Amino acid sequence: MAIEKNTEDNNTHFGYKTISEHEKAKKVGEIFHSVASKYDLMNDVMSAGLHRGWKRFAVEISGIKSGDKVLDIAGGSGDLSKLFAQKVGADGQVILTDINASMLGVGRDRMLDAGLNVPALQCDAEKLPFPDNYFDCVIVAFGLRNMTHKDIALAEMQRVLKVGGRLLVLEFSKVWQPLSKIYDAYSFKLLPFMGKLLAKDSDSYQYLAESIRMHPDQETLKQMMTDAGLSKVDYYNLAAGVVALHKGYKT
Repeated sequence: MAIEKNTEDNNTHFGYKTISEHEKAKKVGEIFHSVASKYDLMNDVMSAGLHRGWKRFAVEISGIKSGDKVLDIAGGSGDLSKLFAQKVGADGQVILTDINASMLGVGRDRMLDAGLNVPALQCDAEKLPFPDNYFDCVIVAFGLRNMTHKDIALAEMQRVLKVGGRLLVLEFSKVWQPLSKIYDAYSFKLLPFMGKLLAKDSDSYQYLAESIRMHPDQETLKQMMTDAGLSKVDYYNLAAGVVALHKGYKT
């Protein structure tokens, strides 16, 4: 499935701000250059370590087995690539990708330190440099909301999947309504404060909170994945909808 990218300089959102599309990749890049060295620490603090369980759950739901090929998009510091590499074994293949060089460097070093043969490739999810029908599983975790053209990225993920392959999208989503006020207070007050204290960067975590609110909710993302050519799309709400894991198949 091919989607043509509009070459006009349209506007898009960057958190709650409206900016031109060509600015968004640069601004998102600046954020991740800023937080790369503290990314794992902040994830542990922000989620009280829950993000590690969410990622393990995603790997189990993926159905990946020994010898399979996995593409980890926006894989950053490599948590998921490491887990998948252990699953697919020596006969399988995991490729770690990220558009941000600083994040990818952290992930590459982590794979080397663990003695894992996981190639690390800097690339844009909207223009994946892989052949059609290649991977058994593609996963993007906490990265889709930062992409300018989510529809194009999803179509690219569908393209590189084998027939019968699975796309997994692990992302912040719409929290259970009774918890929304507490979650808002945490997101817009405590989160930037922790960012300033631990990463010396409150603005990036203010953007994080805003980007979560601008990201499609569970049902909207489900429809977007269907529109991208995936079938049997469904999702699991984790932590009362703070995070959702979507899964779809290529048929």
